[in-house]
Amino acid sequence: MRDMKQKEGGAPGRHEPRTLRGLRAMPGLRMMRIGTALVLAMLAGGCGTLRTIDKLEDGAGQQAALIWQRWIDSGGDIAAAVTWERKVAPGVTVAHIEAALISVAAEENMRAVGELPLSKELEARTGQKQKFLKAYSYCTPATARMMVDFSPHMAAFLPCRIVVVEQEDGLWMYTMNMDMMVNMGRKLPPALRAEARKVRDTVWKLMERGAKGEF
Repeated sequence: MRDMKQKEGGAPGRHEPRTLRGLRAMPGLRMMRIGTALVLAMLAGGCGTLRTIDKLEDGAGQQAALIWQRWIDSGGDIAAAVTWERKVAPGVTVAHIEAALISVAAEENMRAVGELPLSKELEARTGQKQKFLKAYSYCTPATARMMVDFSPHMAAFLPCRIVVVEQEDGLWMYTMNMDMMVNMGRKLPPALRAEARKVRDTVWKLMERGAKGEF
């Protein structure tokens, strides 16, 4: 489950999600149980649930199923369920990752709005070497404004963040599952959906190119 394979058409989505493959390969009984649970949840919600479904983006149900399956696969880790991850290729250093992030952000006109060097800060506080941990923040201001106008709660997800984490098996990159924003909520106005899709694809590109050190 660890290696990010999330897509929704287009060039950035050439990899099929592992969770989607898992759903397709899932034994019939297990799939039936998940389907039954979702149906029961819908029935428990009554008319309100049905009214809400009518307002959702096409494919919202599939996206919810993918998140549900990641939650199950991770043993109930909600963070694993709602994020993308990418294993950094062997030989790719932090410097390579950062160069790739700068390159993609410039190409896609996404503004870098801050860095949080957590491991460096901990080293300064403790005097002890720390595993690398650093967050990189990005934003497209006009799109952020549109999203918050559509739903003020979206402000809690600003800005977009990519975090590089050193683990026992090397470097990993993590970010929020951007398909939730595009595919799982209320139907976005066409202009906003187009801009949100651009942000989604740019974040995907940041992860892909960063993990390979391509710049």
